[in-house]
This record gives sequence, structure tokens and C-alpha cells, in this order.
Amino acid sequence: MISKKVILKQYELGPLQNFLYFLGDPATKEIAVIDPAWNVDFLIREAKKYGFTISSVFLTHGHPDHVNGLDALLAKCDVPAYICSQEADFYKPRHKNLKKIKPNESLQIGQLSIKTIHTPGHSPGCQCFLVENILICGDTLFIDGCGRCDLPGSDPNQMYDSLYKKLMPLPDSLIVFSGHNYGASECDTLGNQKRTNPYLQASSQEDFLVTRMGIFR
Repeated sequence: MISKKVILKQYELGPLQNFLYFLGDPATKEIAVIDPAWNVDFLIREAKKYGFTISSVFLTHGHPDHVNGLDALLAKCDVPAYICSQEADFYKPRHKNLKKIKPNESLQIGQLSIKTIHTPGHSPGCQCFLVENILICGDTLFIDGCGRCDLPGSDPNQMYDSLYKKLMPLPDSLIVFSGHNYGASECDTLGNQKRTNPYLQASSQEDFLVTRMGIFR
């Protein structure tokens, strides 16, 4: 069950089954839009329907399918858009409102403090957002999968570190929300993913690279 201390709304939009999110503070009704893409007018209508104020944008990473609505949203809402400073320059959107944050820096929405977790692998600047019992993973961790590591800026060794050294140690009770609707469910507990996700079953980094990434040295 999602904590009542947090606003969380999940939307599937676009031809690549992207998940976009509203994350916010129910006390102030301020929200961040996470990874605005595909249908900004719909997102604006949804925020208005619930009486939410869009106060910021959080970017899990800079791939086009996660940011192609950023300019349109910022044209309607003059708010900061936060991206990890480690993201590759060729993935960083060009906009005056873009703010580069340090890896693992905290962000604020209303009275909520959101922890960022730098999880490179899919791209150099991938980051997850953690608040209460919610873990929004972008394309780092899918339900029963993980992000591709064969794209410019990807690194399967970094993906292993992100999955096994940064996410696996987190509490089983966290609820995982991914960047795409590629799994059997729209969300899952991290504990269940530790048991069922084949990308979290490797016995070693070498095993992960060979059996999951298809890399033979």
C-alpha cells in the first residue's frame, strides 16, 4: 500500500509504453512531473483535475522517450527541471530551466524530501527517486527486467553495480515503479523482484555479464 503521506499517480503514455508519474505532497498539493513525454496536454489536464500545482520536473534520465514533452511542459509551467549532472551531454535537454544536481542529492516537493539514487548503466546519469515506501526507477529496474545496456553511454558493468550494490540492499518493502510497462504488473515490491527478476539472480558480476547481458570475454 502506498504511503498516504505521498501523492503518486502513474500514467502509461506513448508508443513505447512509457510510465510517467505525478509525485507530490498531499498537504500542499504540489507535485513533480517525472519524465514528461508524449502527451503534455493530458498531463496538464490531469493536474488541474486533481487540483495539483506542478512545482518541478524530475528526470530519471535524458533519453528522448522520457523527455520529449519537456519543452512543451515548461512552456506552460515555468518550473525547474532536475537531471543528474552525470548524464551524458548528448542526452541532456537544452532548456534554461534545466538544473543539474549532484549524484544522490535530495530534492524537495512541498514538505517532502525525495532522495535521489544515482544508478548508471542504462545511461550515465540514470537516477531513481526514493520517498517513503516508493522507489521510482526509470529504466534502471523494470518489473522482471532491467534497462538496455547496448545504447550510447550505456555500461553493463555499471548496471550490475547499480542493481546489486545500490538497489538490492534497499528494504524489501519498497514498491518499485518503473519507466515502462514491460512487466506482468504495473508495480511490485522490491522484495518480490529480488526473488523473481532474472536480472537480480546472478551469482557474480561475471555471471550477470554473460547470462544476462550476453557479453562473452
